[in-house]
Amino acid sequence: MNAEVTVEAVAEAMYNMVKEYHGKRNLKALDLTKAMIEQYGEENCDKKFCKKAIRQLIDTGRCTYSYVGGSYIVLPPEQEI
Repeated sequence: MNAEVTVEAVAEAMYNMVKEYHGKRNLKALDLTKAMIEQYGEENCDKKFCKKAIRQLIDTGRCTYSYVGGSYIVLPPEQEI
């Protein structure tokens, strides 16, 4: 793992992606994971690392899970634009 890439940085990038696509497209955890691996490279950001970042977003309340024909990561209702 590259010391420059932190769970917080990946979580922030994921949050920005969820915010950007809000109302346009629902993002699954796998969509976010693939995007972060593409952005940071698999040697710096693997699936376990992405899972930690997603867990941080959910635990801090910045994002929530939505179950509409599948499991999606979305902004909580009070943060919707």
